[in-house]
Amino acid sequence: MLHTIENEQLKVVIEEKGAQLMSIQTKADGCEYLWQGDKTYWGDRAILLFPICGRLVEGKYTYKGKEYEMSIHGFLRGQHLAITSKTDTSATFTLSANEDTLREYPFHFMYQITYTLNGNKLETRICVTNTGTETMPFAVGGHPGFNVPLVKGESFSDYYVEFSEKAPIKKLILSDTCFMTPDKVDFPLEEGKIYRLHHDMFDNDAIFVTDMAESVSLKSTKSEKSVTVSYPGFPYLGFWHKPKTEAPYLCIEPWHGLPSDEGVVDDLDTKHDMVRLPAGLYWETQFDIAIQ
Repeated sequence: MLHTIENEQLKVVIEEKGAQLMSIQTKADGCEYLWQGDKTYWGDRAILLFPICGRLVEGKYTYKGKEYEMSIHGFLRGQHLAITSKTDTSATFTLSANEDTLREYPFHFMYQITYTLNGNKLETRICVTNTGTETMPFAVGGHPGFNVPLVKGESFSDYYVEFSEKAPIKKLILSDTCFMTPDKVDFPLEEGKIYRLHHDMFDNDAIFVTDMAESVSLKSTKSEKSVTVSYPGFPYLGFWHKPKTEAPYLCIEPWHGLPSDEGVVDDLDTKHDMVRLPAGLYWETQFDIAIQ
């Protein structure tokens, strides 16, 4: 089922499955900013990641001596989230642990995501509550895709991403199978802030960086339309479209977690870059999408 929130500037559509964004349009001209899910390249639009980000080696992990299987990015995107609060400009979706999730992830939790429109900005607040009796390791992430180009007649190579400030950004080196290696290199940016888009930048799959500024903008050299994603507190940021294609979109992905290390089947007790939430407590984070 689809749900719509809107204000004077934006109209946003969300579906209950995975609480995934389906549309972000400007009211003034009806411009669609969100990738619309062409299966030729990528059938989704803006999935949410929980309780892992990325891949597990052999699609599995262990916890307290038992083995569990879980697909890339976790199970949230396949779950039906209940809408638990709604106004004209805001909607909250909730998932609690159930028989399906417990088969993959032996923890009791409540995951809530609230989308709120504030002027030209879509605020995305995530709250995870540990409703169980033991410390719960998890990761969360966003995976929104944006149309590139945003304006008819422009091309992918007319666009660039620009960080809000200079920072000593590092690129994480992934293996050929998209698992983590221990290596990092400097991420080359024009003027310390700008990276120009070209399709072959994704020939080896996603680009992930760390030690970056807290927001980044997708901009064009030929028009004024832009998207700014702000992610204070998120340690990693990814850029992606389907490798070795001319896919007309760009995913900008704030992550609070990383894939498994190359060749290592994780024990969830020791998996790196996980939030570890004590029983009875909650944890919150937020990322925002501003439309121009």
